[in-house]
Amino acid sequence: MAAFPFFRPVSLLSCLSGSIVAFGMLGAITGPAWAQSADAEPIPPSELRSTGTNTTFTIAAADQLAAEAGSAIVAQNLTLAIQRLEAASDLYNELSTYYQELAGMFIGIDSRQVSSNRALALETAQKRDESNYQLALLYRRQNQPELAIPLLMEVLRSQQPTRDLGGRAYQQLFELGFVEAPYDS
Repeated sequence: MAAFPFFRPVSLLSCLSGSIVAFGMLGAITGPAWAQSADAEPIPPSELRSTGTNTTFTIAAADQLAAEAGSAIVAQNLTLAIQRLEAASDLYNELSTYYQELAGMFIGIDSRQVSSNRALALETAQKRDESNYQLALLYRRQNQPELAIPLLMEVLRSQQPTRDLGGRAYQQLFELGFVEAPYDS
């Protein structure tokens, strides 16, 4: 990201809640969105080493954010949990997009690269959807369906109602009264 200091990823939640802006065009004076939050402590780089590099742009970094969200939920610190889940979801989404792009670049050149990067894209997309689902549950718990419903729709769009997570997302929409008919998978 140092090569493009004027790019900063946009939070999925900010796009869904009406503040639609072009992806990456916000300016990165304060660094990437997934690496910052108001009262969040930074992740120690020593804990995020991936194949010898010192970076927070890894699946391990996103996993750690999701784990911190889980700990915050247990501690009833919902504000921190929401911040961590938003950051984890954004990072998983970016990683998934890049892995999918890499897979596409190697089609017809190296099937091993295609397969490997597609697998990573699927893994990070699944984790993104799980983070979005948990985030939607937190918003539902705080009686904020206007924030939960777009996330549940995103999960359902990605997972489809026939998969477990997609079915659970639809069930949440039904319980919120957003849809009228239950779906039995």
